[in-house]
Order: sequence, then C-alpha cells, then structure tokens
Amino acid sequence: MTTAPTTETDESPQAVAPSPKRGLWSPLRPLVLRLHFYAGVLVAPFLLVAATTGFLYAASFQAEKILYSHEMTVPVGDEKLPISEQVTAARKAHPEGTVSAVRPSPKDDETTRVMLSGVPGIEETHTLAVFVDPYTAKVRGSLEQYGSTGALPLRTWIDEFHANLQLGQNGRLYSELAASWLWVIAGGGLVLWFSRRRTQRKIRGTTGRRRTLGLHGTVGVWAALGFFFLAATGLTWSTYAGAHIDELRTSLHQATPAISSAAGGEHSGHDSAAAEGDVEHGVGLDKVLASARAEGLGDPVEIVPPADAESGYVVRQVQRSWPTKQDAVAVDPSNGEVTDTVRFADYPVLAKLTRWGIDAHTGVLFGLANQLVLMALALSLILLILWGYRMWWQRGRSSSFGRPIPRGAWQHVPAYILVPLMAAIAVLGYFVPLLGIPLAAFIAVDIALGEIAHRRGKRTYATAKRPS
Repeated sequence: MTTAPTTETDESPQAVAPSPKRGLWSPLRPLVLRLHFYAGVLVAPFLLVAATTGFLYAASFQAEKILYSHEMTVPVGDEKLPISEQVTAARKAHPEGTVSAVRPSPKDDETTRVMLSGVPGIEETHTLAVFVDPYTAKVRGSLEQYGSTGALPLRTWIDEFHANLQLGQNGRLYSELAASWLWVIAGGGLVLWFSRRRTQRKIRGTTGRRRTLGLHGTVGVWAALGFFFLAATGLTWSTYAGAHIDELRTSLHQATPAISSAAGGEHSGHDSAAAEGDVEHGVGLDKVLASARAEGLGDPVEIVPPADAESGYVVRQVQRSWPTKQDAVAVDPSNGEVTDTVRFADYPVLAKLTRWGIDAHTGVLFGLANQLVLMALALSLILLILWGYRMWWQRGRSSSFGRPIPRGAWQHVPAYILVPLMAAIAVLGYFVPLLGIPLAAFIAVDIALGEIAHRRGKRTYATAKRPS
C-alpha cells in the first residue's frame, strides 16, 4: 500500500490534471491517491488500536492455557465419573445461580466445565465456569467465562477491548469503522502500487521517503489478501453492516439453521415441570448425553438444560477447529428420545462460510497456525501505519508537516466513469454505513474547504488588482 507518491510529478498540483492520452487510469489515479492518503491518515488510529488488540488476542489463546492450566487440565485417571456426579460436585461448591450449560471433559487431561448464570458479581452476559476433575469430581477452581469459545478472564478482557474498547455496545462502532475502511485502504494501496513502474517499487539501494514507500508497499501487497479477509469477516458480526448481511442471508435462505428445543412426547409438560437450569430434570444428564452420543455427537459437546417445562435438553458440538463439529440435537426430558437434529453438513453454503470465516478471524479454525497468521497480519498492519505516517512526515517541506494531496482530482474524472462510481459508492455506503457516512462527511468538508479557499483566493486577487 502507499499513502503518497514519490516523484515530483506526483507530488505537484499538476498531477491532478493528467494527460488524456494516458488512458482511463490517468484521471482516476489522483482520486484513488487522495482517498488512500486521507483514509490512511484519519482511520489509521482506529486501525492501530484494532491491530494491537488483535495481536494480543491471537496470543491470548496460548497465554490462557499457561495462566489457567490448574483449572483447565488434570492428571489422567482410570475412568471418568458420570457427568451427573460431576455437576453435583460443582453445585455443592457453588450453589449460587443456575446451571446454564455443561461441557463434559473433551480430552483425557481436561476438566469438565459447569457454567452458572445469574451469579452475583458476574456480568449478565458472562457465566461462572466451575472446573471439575472428571475422575474424582474434585472442584479445581472457578473463573468468569464469556462467549461460545469459552474465553476466560484474560482472553475475555482483550477480546472486549478489541471489539468495543471496554465501552459496551457503543464502543463497537470503532471496530466496525476500522473493518469498514480496512479493505478500502488496502485495495487503494494495491492499485496504486501496481500502477507504478516496476523500477519504482524496489527497496534495495533506496533511501529516505523512497525506501519507506518501498517497505510500505511491499509489505502491504503481501498482507492485502489477509486484510480483505479480516475486513469481510469482521463486518459479518458488526452492528450495522452485520445486520444488513444477516438480512441478505435470510432473504437468500442462507441463515444458520436453529435447533428446535420444544419437548416432544405425550408426557411433555405434565408432572415433569422444570425450572430453568434444572439439569436433572426428567431422565437426567447421563441419559441425555448417551442419547446425543448415539446420534454421533462426539466431543467436545455442550449440554444446555431445558429453559422451561415445555422445552427439552439441547446437546451441541462446540468444536470450531478444523474439521468443524457443529451438529446439535434436542432431547425430550421425559424419555430421552431425540426430537430434532441439525447437522453442520446440511447448513446452507453461506452459513458454513460465515461460520468458518468468523472462526478463522478469531483464531480457532486452525489452532496455533491460525493464531500465528493473525499475529503476523496484525504486526504487518501496525508497521504499515507507522510507515504511512512517516511518509506523511517525509512529504513535508521545510517547516511544513505532512503536505496533503492536492484536492480537485474528481473534477478530472470523465462523467461516464464518475457517475456510475458515485452510484456504486452510494449503494455500498448504505449497506456499510460506517464507510458511507464518514466518506460523505469527508467529501462535504473537502468541498466546503475548497470553496472557502477559492473565494479567499479571488478576494486576494481582487485586492491585488485594486489600484492604490
């Protein structure tokens, strides 16, 4: 990517009026250059925060395993106890709240997690995870947990800072703004870099701003595909663009299918009333888990108790690493029979792609390799931002800091290109509002400043011409 040109021709105001003999790209290049420059300068602070916290989040998976190893792992024993005994032990140690889910030990050396909701001191959207030794039913500790990936306090804090700066729902606007503009900046940089002559792209033997540009462009080209991916997947669960994406998927019948937890059987809801979180309602956990195993649900799984007397248990696979395991079944608490089944293999194409995209974005799809790639992309983005600001500094002359790209480039774009381009931008801005609104504001301010400068210039000229 590149935020500014290196030749004197590109830096001078004459670059805004290219020769028509140079083809369609000639009038567009100054426009792309100005957009890339200002988007880089103004959005870069948001991207810098997102990249830094994203780097830390990718590293937090391994840090979590080290920091909470006592709670998460156990010595391998002879035989695991029934899941009902493990939950009973957890409830004796922590009778507060209600059981919202249970994750049986997925591996021989890992603990069982019993999640409690409504615990005093725990945020409403979080749960208290009680870690139980599956061989002895001994409670090894409890930690606050968040999200479907079971993030513990360290990863939860970094995740929420990355997503919303610890400012709640309103803070999510920062990350959506960053994702909305990342692909625009990366795409503009790619176009500008490949439009340069090959001899102007080299790094070896160059100094000063030319060398900074070479580093910026080379790293940007290699990382651009990753940036496009992060921007696209980040927008899928953003506040505004994400809502539009969900509407589009629904209209195309590509939404993620949901399991029906309505209990079946003639005894459903009669003489078997259950309060929310009653994990031993009806046939009990052990029978429910056995029914899910019979349907082919292998570890790791999560058991969700009935929400009310009319609902059944839901058992779903929670493995998001490759190969993805996301099958789910509903089990009637009165007889332990499976009443509904949803297979990941039957998901619509867009639902699968969304699942894989989000999991790769969060670093769980391919485990450590996935996390290392995310860290490399985050570090690349941090370096690109720093090099971009350095080029802005180096672009200045004498006491001038960071001379901007001359305005007025759009005036030299032919109408048959400009009109469809503006229409496409308007449509895109509607579906991605945190791209469209800032871009519209920038254009309005830029036009206003240009008009002020134009009138000021006319007044200065008139004063100079006035006879004394």
